Amino acid sequence: MNLYPIIAGNFMLDGGAMFGVVPKSIWQKTNPADSNNMIQMAARCLLIEDGERLVLVDTGMGEKQSDKFFSYYYRWGEDALVSSLKKHGFQPDDVTDVFLTHLHFDHCGGSVIKTGGGSFETAFKNAKYWSNKDHWAWATSPNKREGASFLKENFSPILESGQLNYIEKDVNNYLTESPLGFDVLFVDGHTEKQMIPVIEYRGQKIAFAADLVPTHGHIPVPYLMSYDVRPLVSLNEKEKFLNYCCLNDVFLFFEHDAFVELGSLENTDRGVRLNNKLKLSKL
Repeated sequence: MNLYPIIAGNFMLDGGAMFGVVPKSIWQKTNPADSNNMIQMAARCLLIEDGERLVLVDTGMGEKQSDKFFSYYYRWGEDALVSSLKKHGFQPDDVTDVFLTHLHFDHCGGSVIKTGGGSFETAFKNAKYWSNKDHWAWATSPNKREGASFLKENFSPILESGQLNYIEKDVNNYLTESPLGFDVLFVDGHTEKQMIPVIEYRGQKIAFAADLVPTHGHIPVPYLMSYDVRPLVSLNEKEKFLNYCCLNDVFLFFEHDAFVELGSLENTDRGVRLNNKLKLSKL
């Protein structure tokens, strides 16, 4: 097995929104803000090469939205999904599976492209796309708080193409065994049935932390995004997850941290904290 970090783009978001009730004087120590209170973010996806299977976890924002839409997110840098795949020697048609942690636009936008005729089609023609029934239903009939995060053009073409597949939660176990060779944790605080992959890689477990722990600055349990629809549920899920990671020596792969790719954890008298900053290429 080989793992490759895939940068699908970089953007900026309001730091206050990313840290909720945590004061700026605290969160800016790990996530410094500019004069407009914006912090740098990444859309760091993960490519898993396992035998004949090539699994892409999340796909970033994509490129098909309007200039007005992208103006809200202050994109920066030269990284993009396809060029990042090519950097590691792969093309979109090589991808056999696309695993979507959830369907917020910054996690699934690159799954679908806009054609010259103005219609939409899937970006990975040879891939199975993976979600789960509960989250798919949640995204296709969104509540008013999340409505702006679920853009139907990002996922309706997946269903229409016949490429959509579902992972079913194992209600009897903390982790669910997936058909893709890794386990999955289902969590409900950020959005209904977000899926967190937990991968065994060269003797080391790695969790793709998605929006459960978006950056290394979010490791302390109370540091929650204001985007979470059920913050108290997030609080409990995150505490249990971090304790599980410490107990089982699971590293965190940070999807939205612009500068820290991977982190090990340790228990301290202040709770679970970052131990070391790491790179996949060094494992």
